[in-house]
Amino acid sequence: MERRFRLSTALDIDDVLMECVPYAIKLANEKYQFDPPITQYEVDRWGKLGTRADVIFEFFDDPEFFRSQPVIKGAKEFVRKLSQMTEVFVSTSVRPEFMGIRAQRIMQEFPEIPADHIYMGSRKDKIDVDILFDDGMHNVFRSNAAYPILMRRPWNREATGMLAVNTYDEFLKLVEIISDSYSVRHTPISLTEPGVVVLVGPSGSGKNEIADCILRSTENVEKLRSYTTESPETDGKSRGYHCVSLEEFHRMNDNGELFESTVYAHKCYGSRKKDVEEILARGRHVLTVMDICGAMALKTHFDNVVTVYTKRDKRDLLAAILNKDSPTQDKVNRLLSVEAEGQNAFVCDYVVNVTTPEDAAQQICSTLNIR
Repeated sequence: MERRFRLSTALDIDDVLMECVPYAIKLANEKYQFDPPITQYEVDRWGKLGTRADVIFEFFDDPEFFRSQPVIKGAKEFVRKLSQMTEVFVSTSVRPEFMGIRAQRIMQEFPEIPADHIYMGSRKDKIDVDILFDDGMHNVFRSNAAYPILMRRPWNREATGMLAVNTYDEFLKLVEIISDSYSVRHTPISLTEPGVVVLVGPSGSGKNEIADCILRSTENVEKLRSYTTESPETDGKSRGYHCVSLEEFHRMNDNGELFESTVYAHKCYGSRKKDVEEILARGRHVLTVMDICGAMALKTHFDNVVTVYTKRDKRDLLAAILNKDSPTQDKVNRLLSVEAEGQNAFVCDYVVNVTTPEDAAQQICSTLNIR
């Protein structure tokens, strides 16, 4: 008789299953009639910011806030689906005086989660699970879970390197990929029809150079142009981006035009689903360079997607980062994310060892049957 292995997942509550910051913003706008109203984008990092958005913290002292927190749309169905895939726990940080209210709400709204699977406290690094799903960067960074995964929110948009998703569907897709990694490897993927190739890897691994080599050596591949709030004068346009204003970027993101978005060095980046569809409709493969969050978004929205992790010798990787023409803090952030980025190789379809961009491009084209 074969013993079945089942993954375990710990879910955060605030802003993963129940509204917290958006609900506090709604209450603040109703109480104080801010003009213009406070938006989520004003809470761009956790904690008091010295801005008008600090008013939301007053609601976290009110027990009624925790009794009335709305369940996020789709959260109940998400928990039901996840319960069929993994053993589900809750790991939530809430003040002792509100723990009873929090436990009652969890049992009421999410009956699939057993009462003895509810853990409360701020030391989420002490819970022993395979997967942690949280919107707090500090919890994801400190987690001892094999796969700590960040739920993207405005206050963690600048987190880089770690596994991250934008939606429940992307998380379920990632769990599916993680589960598959524990089983016998499936038949190797090749692109027998127009599909999407995503290059994933740490800064300095040569992703963009490899992409350029692929484009030069093949005729049926087209690079996806992403959108950014970089100014055209700061090289955004010359690097192949569509440059838009911050207001236009938020509009595109809010109305669902962008299937993935992220923030790096205070600049927003995102990609449009329609652009991918148009390239595929022309009978051409889509080539793009993204972080793991964008790669999972593509796998969620499209069927024929192959992810390739670009692995480079660590000494060469660090040297490439240090030699970049960028501010010191930018280099520090890239260096700090190298170790976290390495884990992303385990959820990619292929890993290519990069000696030269030309050689890596040739390996990718040969393996994926790109001509």
